[in-house]
Amino acid sequence: MLTVIDRYVLLEVAKVFTAIILTLLLITASMFFLRSLEEVNIGALGIDFALGYLNYQLQRDSGYLMPPAFFLAALVALGRMARDSELIALQACGIGPVRMYRALLYLALPLALFTAWLALVVQPDASAKIQEMRKQQGDQATQIAGLQPGRFYQQADGDITFYAARFDDGKRLDGVFLYDRRGSRTRLVVSDKGRYQETNEGNERYIVLERGRRYDGAPGLADFRIGEFDRYQLQLEAPASAAFARNKRSARKSVDLLESDDPGDRAELLHRIASPLAIFSLALIAIPLTATSPRQRGTGRLMLVFVTYFAFYNMQRLAENWFELGVTPSWVGSLWYQPFLIVLVFAILAPRSFWIERGQALRRVLTKLRP
Repeated sequence: MLTVIDRYVLLEVAKVFTAIILTLLLITASMFFLRSLEEVNIGALGIDFALGYLNYQLQRDSGYLMPPAFFLAALVALGRMARDSELIALQACGIGPVRMYRALLYLALPLALFTAWLALVVQPDASAKIQEMRKQQGDQATQIAGLQPGRFYQQADGDITFYAARFDDGKRLDGVFLYDRRGSRTRLVVSDKGRYQETNEGNERYIVLERGRRYDGAPGLADFRIGEFDRYQLQLEAPASAAFARNKRSARKSVDLLESDDPGDRAELLHRIASPLAIFSLALIAIPLTATSPRQRGTGRLMLVFVTYFAFYNMQRLAENWFELGVTPSWVGSLWYQPFLIVLVFAILAPRSFWIERGQALRRVLTKLRP
């Protein structure tokens, strides 16, 4: 059962964690919302998809926020207890780091399980939903290859400029303007009517204009030509990510990654497992990084906290890249950075650790008792 001390430490860390995770979620949601509005503005995302797209983005990335939020919560809560001399009082009552670790474990264990569910189940499903929405977006008549009515669209490095005043549900275009600068002769094409069509695979997309006028050459020159046509066809660039999105590893189920022997799939699976394990790893180094007494100078520990935090996630990306590229052996995996940093932090703080100080005090007592 939870003791009074366990409940007190657990409550303090949980309150700070709740405030931090809500703040991080609010900041993340604001960033994603601004990006969604930008994509809606440029025509890459429909207004009907904006809220659903934002929801799936939060589901996809919320698991990554749990470990740093828990780490900061433990440091802030324990730091406040140290400033109020509560940690000194607890040590005087015989409550040392082991009891503090046990109190943190009561929160870290359910939080790690929740993070594992987010990383292994929710995240790939949300990534798949995002890619599906992207594909549906490309198929909508009102969003032709990232195009919106009343806006100019360019491709081929700006050599082709396309404009349509209106679209309808039948993929019909009204008020079409096309300017083509490819080749030695520029072409200006205007038409009152047109339509959008694509192949069954969706790899080739076309704009077909009907009964319009075509102007070839530069105005004022002798070789300037004006003509009429019954049908004019322009091929649009297919979205670059359309084929790649279907096979993206982030959208594959964790069970499929587990059964795969591909190094990239194994790296993706270990990347998902890293988040729940990071909660325990960061919990182990949170207590020694906290200055126990308010008289202790916390500048060095504060610098070590920042270095440890940034090194933790930078080494994570480095370890995953090394594993995927085959730099590290397969039996090593990509999670070696977590025990490495734990050992490194404990080695740096060993001269001032609780157990070293207790051993030194015991040695002094034994020295005085010798005849």
